Amino acid sequence: MQPDIPPRTYPTKYWHQLADGRVQCDLCPRACKLQEGQRGLCFVRAREEGEVVLTSYGRSSGFCIDPIEKKPLNHFYPGTPVLSFGTAGCNLACKFCQNWDMSKSREMDTLADQAMPEQLASAAKNSRCRSIAYTYNDPVIFHEYAIDVAQACRQAGIFNVAVTAGYICEKPREEFFRWMDATNVDLKAFTEDFYYKLCGAHLQEVLDTLQYIRHETDVWLEITTLLIPGKNDGDSELTELSEWIAANLGPDVPLHFTAFHPDWKMRDIPRTPAATLSRARNIALKAGLHFVYTGNVHDNQGGSTWCPSCKQLLIERDWYVLGTWNLTGDGRCNHCNTPIAGHFEPHPGHWGAKRQMVRMAK
Repeated sequence: MQPDIPPRTYPTKYWHQLADGRVQCDLCPRACKLQEGQRGLCFVRAREEGEVVLTSYGRSSGFCIDPIEKKPLNHFYPGTPVLSFGTAGCNLACKFCQNWDMSKSREMDTLADQAMPEQLASAAKNSRCRSIAYTYNDPVIFHEYAIDVAQACRQAGIFNVAVTAGYICEKPREEFFRWMDATNVDLKAFTEDFYYKLCGAHLQEVLDTLQYIRHETDVWLEITTLLIPGKNDGDSELTELSEWIAANLGPDVPLHFTAFHPDWKMRDIPRTPAATLSRARNIALKAGLHFVYTGNVHDNQGGSTWCPSCKQLLIERDWYVLGTWNLTGDGRCNHCNTPIAGHFEPHPGHWGAKRQMVRMAK
């Protein structure tokens, strides 16, 4: 049952008592072991009165309407608006975090906005959003809040979108993705060394999540890899990453290569050159992937959707603004009739590149 007002803490169920008196959080593979009063690395899950509770239920770092392509999702109702929000904290420790002001926040004052699940569903519907996105920081850490919002949105006919690093244990993963309609999973790199040294995590658990989503759910899946010069942008690693996706997830899963900018604890690394993204895109296409995109740069070729069969331009994109649209009403190439993987309407949305802040009614 959802509370009527945002509580200070909210009960959780993915934890267990240890023999030494500590409790272990079982939400993600980090398995934080907590004494009374301690918080997990994610910051928002804490031990209080012998139980693990969520401290950010009903509280957010802000709400705004984005283009769905910003998540990024290029094959999920292109051109439509998505109501986006996040909380604070994260269960990874990425030294290059591009949203560190929220994901690395250790101040509950970051969560200045409040909204209960039905409020968010109503706000999305009243704003004519096709979907709501759990983003900015990783939604798996506010698992209970995200699921309650998702249930309310599903009842209101609003799609649910998760932007996540996919670092979550099996049982909570099943419950979480049961309520999602689309997701973009951040595949940070394709080496254990990168995950361990730069993210404080492990690669295999993320690969497990990707395979689970693709093969055991109906959730639409896209993947993003942020390319960091000298860290995860080598030809061999990009080839292995792309070939793994093609072999284990299939060639129709869209892959986005996005540009890094110096931030958080990696300010000594230069921005990713546009040429690196184009090189990565060509490697992935050569590996057999059908839909490969470049992001955080101005690149109409790399940002647009092309038919994998006849190579015709299907959806033209200039940043987040759509141009030429060559899909049939049932999502096929209008030149060769090849079905295009994704969720499309007969006509594109016209939200464009706007970013509109939203204030919830008190």
